[in-house]
Amino acid sequence: MNPPAVAVVEPKTPGNVGTIARAMKNFGMHDLKLVDPPALPRESEAYGFAGQAREDVLPNYDEVTFDELIANYHTVGLTATTNEDARKHRRFPFKTPEELADSLREVETDAVLIFGREDNGLTNDEIARVDEVCSIPASAEYSSLNLGQAATVTLYELRDLTVEETQLPDVERERADESEIEGFYDHFAEFLEAIGHPEEKRAKTLRLVRRLLGRAHPTGREVRTLRGVLRRAMYHAEDDEN
Repeated sequence: MNPPAVAVVEPKTPGNVGTIARAMKNFGMHDLKLVDPPALPRESEAYGFAGQAREDVLPNYDEVTFDELIANYHTVGLTATTNEDARKHRRFPFKTPEELADSLREVETDAVLIFGREDNGLTNDEIARVDEVCSIPASAEYSSLNLGQAATVTLYELRDLTVEETQLPDVERERADESEIEGFYDHFAEFLEAIGHPEEKRAKTLRLVRRLLGRAHPTGREVRTLRGVLRRAMYHAEDDEN
């Protein structure tokens, strides 16, 4: 499937439009739809907030009607108010953004995520016309998110559909060489002897330390730092003996 389009209904704040455009570019989406938008000149906050999306996503937005979205897309309405009651099913049942990602994998047509107005979101009549409802779980004390925040959270959760993520450093490649780690164990054994650790307990203590570092996958720098601490401690232990 193509990456979902993103639509905003009657946005009042150009800065929010720019923030959403930026989040779209962050997470591999490019098709921005605006229903009855404000003016968005180049000197507006929209372009100031859009980052690199000012070059492609934002200036290429399409102005559409809500009816056109309903007619041409699999529609997902985003709402903070869910009415978790099966008797009030305009906003129920709903999916979280994470659940929505799995749902959209099954959709064969193009989809659009529809975000509502900054002040009161999507109306009940608008929600009643969409194919799916999505809501972000938040604290019951304050469940309403800023429009830009809501879009960023949602698009992040859909990133597996739209981007091949930059891989985080592989911990195995970052891990210190085995010779460095074994050198630390030898050094630690010397340390136990230097501080007078009970001889009958040294083997067990070394085994525990080995398992601890085995889980931690220390880097070369971390191992060298630990050995520096051991050297310092051994120096003071020898000094105390003298």
